Amino acid sequence: MAALARFVIAVCVVLGISVPASAEDIFFFRIGTGSTGGTYFPVGGIIASAISKPPGSRECEAGGSCGVPGLIAVAQSTEGSVANILGIADGTLESGFSQADITYWAYKGEGIFKDRGPITGLRTIANLFPESVHIVVRRNAGIHSVADLRGKRVSIDREGSGTRVDALLILKAYGLTLKDIEAVSVASGDAADMLREGTLDAFIMVVGTPGKAVADLAEDSLIDLVPVTGPPAERLMQTYPFFSRDRIRAGTYFNVAETETVSVGAQWLVSARMPESLIYGITRALWHPNTRRLLDSGHPKGKQITLASALDGLVVPLHPGARRYYLEAGLDIPDLPDPPGGSN
Repeated sequence: MAALARFVIAVCVVLGISVPASAEDIFFFRIGTGSTGGTYFPVGGIIASAISKPPGSRECEAGGSCGVPGLIAVAQSTEGSVANILGIADGTLESGFSQADITYWAYKGEGIFKDRGPITGLRTIANLFPESVHIVVRRNAGIHSVADLRGKRVSIDREGSGTRVDALLILKAYGLTLKDIEAVSVASGDAADMLREGTLDAFIMVVGTPGKAVADLAEDSLIDLVPVTGPPAERLMQTYPFFSRDRIRAGTYFNVAETETVSVGAQWLVSARMPESLIYGITRALWHPNTRRLLDSGHPKGKQITLASALDGLVVPLHPGARRYYLEAGLDIPDLPDPPGGSN
């Protein structure tokens, strides 16, 4: 944090922002995001800017920052959801973005977090936007349903990835196991290359639309999307609350029809150790009208970040500061189980 403080103070000097005599007047707040080429990092940058209000900033009413007085938020590039959760747990991050499914496993100490045990010090600020399950299949491969994946060469992503966990749950819901497919374990970019080369029949990917790897294949009319729908999908959503009903609309990908599927939410998590007053102010700044304009103009996913969906699909409790804001805003607060026993 000391290095971060020195860096931000230097930036303030360069930009002509006055720096207070006491460092206690400044609070630095890190938001763990993802790779710089992904969605989390640019969205995190927009939100960090919106909630910040460095000392010396113009007042909101005068066209200045509408963030939390004295707060300097920074979007930090990371390896993604798992790294962000671990960073919150060990105190190297104050907050971070995560897929709802990864959050669920971490909070309960299950799935990829089974060996570590429950991470109970996680709290939620908001659900941000959906990340849709894509079952991408090679066109003319004769795959029209999840059941048709039987006997096919299918990438379910890398060991330890959240996508892989989701892929296995979806296959199980439709009565398939790894023994029923020829499973491949590669990242989505490599899977797309293999499908293009004809060495792969399908791959499963969880991503906010449009996903670049899918869009590139669609531009060459190489793929279709398989729906995740019907009774198996309904049972899946009932069993695992982080899944929600979703639709990939026609036109999202060139020459690919509208496809019913499921999604997991990209959610903004924060350490339970953060003060209630701070998180209340951050939540209020997130939903300020000025932030709305920044989100709408700053990134394609920004328009999907809305107060109306802020509490959709939550799997860990709201931070008390966020809860107070949403109660004042008149939203219905979801009932969530108390934290299981485990680590912070």
